[in-house]
Amino acid sequence: MVEGTHRIVVGVDGSPASERALEWAVGEARRTGASLHLVSTWIFPMALGYAFTATVHDVHQAARDIIERAVARVAELASGLEVSAETPEQVPGPALVAASEGAELLVVGSRGRGGFEGLLLGSVSQFCTRHATCSVVVVR
Repeated sequence: MVEGTHRIVVGVDGSPASERALEWAVGEARRTGASLHLVSTWIFPMALGYAFTATVHDVHQAARDIIERAVARVAELASGLEVSAETPEQVPGPALVAASEGAELLVVGSRGRGGFEGLLLGSVSQFCTRHATCSVVVVR
């Protein structure tokens, strides 16, 4: 991870909202000279009576693919920005809050790819705005 006081953490999940958040964060990083740290989390779904054909490797690979596309998008938009990335096996909200410790800013989209929205106690963006220790931007 890129260290320093001028670091922007961006949650990416491949959704249109996270793509807009990434584009906004790139613009902010260019304007302020900050580095970017991209985070795409993944967790293997528990079966709960359903059969899954995906493996743990497949789910982790999907997160890595999302990160690779996001890093490539940053290079398209603003070559020369300092970029780091990670794909932790963790629930998105807590992972993003942890990754943003010491950062200047955390940027997330207003809606992501979460598949079990009704089962969650709150959205990722709401969790981040409540728990992050830095400023949070939610991009619509």
